[in-house]
Amino acid sequence: MKMEGRMINPGKVEAEAIVSREPIGFYGGIDPKTGIVIEKGHELEGQSVTGKVLIFPCGKGSTVGSYVIYGLEKYGVGPAAIINKETETIVATGVILADVTCVDGIDIDKIKTGDRLRIDADEGTVEIL
Repeated sequence: MKMEGRMINPGKVEAEAIVSREPIGFYGGIDPKTGIVIEKGHELEGQSVTGKVLIFPCGKGSTVGSYVIYGLEKYGVGPAAIINKETETIVATGVILADVTCVDGIDIDKIKTGDRLRIDADEGTVEIL
């Protein structure tokens, strides 16, 4: 199944999905040195985003979140790509700073954790393999 969205930051990636049905706040939500979700009570708490396609509806919280996304990449523990229903400014700035492939405008309800995805952000497409 192939879905079309909008490129936020270019790139082509094929990786496994990790899906959150709730927004993610990167500042205080994900450890930038380990890639582990640390937000208490979050559905992904304790799980790693490293090397995966991180899927969530939208970001939340502080503008410092942009730098956390950058930090994840700097420490080599960032996601392979990010897919959102709607990418707001904090996440958009972060993926551009960190050069993480990102697409939004995707019906994320059709994707589940463990799905293998092929993202072509240049074309704005996400394909479940």
